[in-house]
Amino acid sequence: MAIAIVIVLLVIGSIIFHFISPWWFTPLASNWQAIDDTINITLWVTGVVFVLVSFFLAFVVFRFKYDKNKRADYQPENKKLELWLTGVTAVGVIAMLTPGLFVWGQFISVPEDSDTIEVVGQQWHWNFRLPGVDGKLGRTSMGLITQDNPFGIDVNDPFSLDDIVINKNELHLPLDRPVKILLRSKDVLHNFTVPQFRVKMDLVPGTTTYFWLTPNKIGRFEILCLELCGMGHYTMRGHIDVESAQSYDKWLAKQQTFTQSLQQSKGDIVKGQQLYNSCILCHGVDAQGKQQTGAPRLAGLSRWYIKRQLSYFKEKVRGDNKQDSYGMQMSAMTMVLDDDTAIKDVAAYIDSLSAENSAGRTAQDQLVTASTINISNGERLYKQCSYCHGKQAQGEFFMNAPKLNNQHAWYLKRQLKYFQQGIRGQHPQDLYGNQMILMSKLLHSDEDINDVVAYVGTLTTTLAP
Repeated sequence: MAIAIVIVLLVIGSIIFHFISPWWFTPLASNWQAIDDTINITLWVTGVVFVLVSFFLAFVVFRFKYDKNKRADYQPENKKLELWLTGVTAVGVIAMLTPGLFVWGQFISVPEDSDTIEVVGQQWHWNFRLPGVDGKLGRTSMGLITQDNPFGIDVNDPFSLDDIVINKNELHLPLDRPVKILLRSKDVLHNFTVPQFRVKMDLVPGTTTYFWLTPNKIGRFEILCLELCGMGHYTMRGHIDVESAQSYDKWLAKQQTFTQSLQQSKGDIVKGQQLYNSCILCHGVDAQGKQQTGAPRLAGLSRWYIKRQLSYFKEKVRGDNKQDSYGMQMSAMTMVLDDDTAIKDVAAYIDSLSAENSAGRTAQDQLVTASTINISNGERLYKQCSYCHGKQAQGEFFMNAPKLNNQHAWYLKRQLKYFQQGIRGQHPQDLYGNQMILMSKLLHSDEDINDVVAYVGTLTTTLAP
């Protein structure tokens, strides 16, 4: 009797929790109400079956409870019962699957007036490509991917020259306009999903998958990867901003074409050296960095990373937190760089400096006495970092991860603490900083930070990313 009552109470409790649970659908922001309806049909079918089967179980437990004067009746076959069970099960399965088949047919039947956007996934980032004025995307090939052509676009395809390339984790879409999403992966399986849009689809290496939607609510929505794609899978996030047609057109006009990206100047080293004169006081003549000014070593860092950080400081993406006094100083100093050209020039000059010519580590670099450092623990912890920064901490362009080796230990420790405390990386435009906040949580104590920084200090290779 007690077991039967417990079963009934569990069923009633499950039903109540289902309706009062805070974990429910996010607000719908696209045309795919049919997907919600299909899920609800599945919930009702399975819910009814769950209640009926559970109540039947409780009835059987109560009705046929143990009685030493009764014996079980063995019935190896009951055709009537089997027909009923097969028929009812078939009806339930049909009720769940049929709506989904109709929705799937709509999901892959793209309206003729749809815009086209390509989503490119890689560990652990999203990038985007849009057709230019010709309305067609150019050919791509994995073998064509380089630092200057990260999408692998074929320069000999005339349709590719005006393609709009967006090499960051943020996409804009116009309100109430259907869009076909093409999905391509550079490395492993990924899955593109935006919960509010009710859309998800795998990115399969070597092929292009697709779906379509019509966003119908203005707002900012998070892109997630729902395929376990590696160590940093949970950091593979991005954003879609849905906005009015006028705002979308303004944003689109600011994006660069593939041709413009190839024609971009890599910077003037001579002019960059002149601009760097204002950096010498803190970072040193050879960009070796100074602990007394809190300035990191810049020599040996790649041009693309220097350029990104200078842009972040100038645009207040970094250095806008009052707890980051050094960042605020840098944000003010970038005002001497008038425009993107000046940023490119000084980045080109810093990129030309050799790490070997800058001063090596000094006694002041030591975090703690050697007896308190556990290099083996640091090596174990750094394995999580090596997926992006490289086994020798040499940095990886295709992972958007800077070089760490040959950097001052006190600076690395400070930045890890800043990420953990949300002093750095919180700005919504700092997508890589957002990832670092999540990854820094893997270091659970100051000892872990000291160990991993000390281990990075043993990686003295100067391999360029």
